[in-house]
Amino acid sequence: MNQPVRSAALPGLPLRPAPSSSTPVEMLLPRGADPAARAVLRLLQRLEHGTLDLRWPDGSHLRLGPGGEPRAMLAIRDERVFRAVLRSGDIGFAEGYIAGQWQTDDLPALLRLMLANRETIERLIFGGWWGSLLHRLHHWRNRNSREGSRRNIHAHYDLGNAFYRLWLDPTMNYSSAWFDGDHAMGLADAQTAKVVRALAEAGVQPGSRVLEIGCGWGAVAEAAARRGAHLTGVTLSTEQLAWARERLAGQGLAGRADLRLQDYRDIADEPFDALVSVEMFEAVGREYWPSYFETVARCLKPGGRACIQSITIRDDLFDRYVRSTDFIQQYIFPGGLLPSDREFRLAAERAGLVVERALAFGPDYAETLRRWRQSFHLAAGKVARLGFDTAFVRTWDFYLAYCEAAFDTGNTDVVQYTLRRP
Repeated sequence: MNQPVRSAALPGLPLRPAPSSSTPVEMLLPRGADPAARAVLRLLQRLEHGTLDLRWPDGSHLRLGPGGEPRAMLAIRDERVFRAVLRSGDIGFAEGYIAGQWQTDDLPALLRLMLANRETIERLIFGGWWGSLLHRLHHWRNRNSREGSRRNIHAHYDLGNAFYRLWLDPTMNYSSAWFDGDHAMGLADAQTAKVVRALAEAGVQPGSRVLEIGCGWGAVAEAAARRGAHLTGVTLSTEQLAWARERLAGQGLAGRADLRLQDYRDIADEPFDALVSVEMFEAVGREYWPSYFETVARCLKPGGRACIQSITIRDDLFDRYVRSTDFIQQYIFPGGLLPSDREFRLAAERAGLVVERALAFGPDYAETLRRWRQSFHLAAGKVARLGFDTAFVRTWDFYLAYCEAAFDTGNTDVVQYTLRRP
C-alpha cells in the first residue's frame, strides 16, 4: 500500500489565503492548472462544514471551509482526477485514489468531510448525468436474476477464504458486530453478541427448525446448532459453503445443519419455526424485494419470527440514491442496493409481515470497519502474496474507509429488524 502523505505544513511552500465563496477561482489555482480544477474548486469553496487542506502538484496549498471539524487533507498528484470526478462523482474520485492520482493521510476523515458537505457539493458525489450513464447501465446489467445473483455473489464472496481469513476475526463474521455501547469489547465477542441477539429475536430454542438466508461462513449455523436447534442455510457462494460445512463438521455439529448451494427463491421446505438473515438483504435488489419477503412469509410458520439484519440508507437520501449508482455498486457489491428504513418496513408489510422491533446500531458498524481496515492494512503484504495487486489493495482500502465514513456520519445505518408472521 502506498505511503500516506503527512498533513504537516511543508516548509518553504506557499499557503494561499483562505478563500471565501467570492474569491476568484483564478487566484487560487496554480499556474497551468487543468480547466476542470476550476469547476471543482468552485464547488469546494461552498464547503459549509469542516476544514480541507488542498495541496496541488506544485506543492502549494490552500485551506477551504469555515474551519473546525471534520479536518482533512487532500494532496493532488495528477489533475486528471478533477475531470473524472466531474464526470463520474464518487466513482471517479475512488478510481483516482486507486490509480494514485491523489493521496491523504486520513482517508476516512476526508470521506467524512465530503459526506458532511454532500448537499453543497452534490455534483462531486454523483457526477454528471452523461458521464455516469455507462455506470448506471452497468449496474442495471448486474440486477439479481437467478443467474445474475450467482454471478454477483461469486464476484465478491468467492475471492477466496484465505483472503477473508487474513483480516476478519476468528468468528468469520463479515457483517457488523454489536458492541452494545462498549467499544472496548473485543471484536470476536461483539460478533458473538450480534449472533446471539439475532437468534434470540427470532425465538430460536432447542428443537427449533431454523432457516438462514445467506449462511456465509457458518457463524449463525454453529451458534444455532449449539443451542440444540437444527438450521437449514442457503448461500450462492461455493467458497463460503465449503468453509461452513467444514466448520460444522469440525465441531461435531454437521448433523444439526443442512447447508446448501441454493437460491433463496427456490426453498421448498415445510415452514420453519424461525428465520435469520444477516446482511444478505442488501444483495437482493429492489426489483426482487417482493420475492424476498414473500419467501420469508412463506417459510415461516404462523406466529414464527424472523430477525433480518440490514444496512440502510437515510430515508431522505433514498430516492436520489436509487436513481444513480455509486462506487460500492460498481466495484464491490455488483447488483447491491440498500433499503431505507421506511422502504424496508413497507416492503415487509406488503408481504403480510409485522415489524415488531428494530435495533439500529450504525456507530457499531463504523467501529467494526475501523478494526477490519486496521487488520487489512496489517495483512497487506500477505494479501499481495495471495496474488492481489496494488490496485486491488487500494480498492479495498477505499471501500472500507468509504463505509466507515458513511456510518460515522449517519448516511447509512445497520438495523436488526424483528419480523413476525401473523
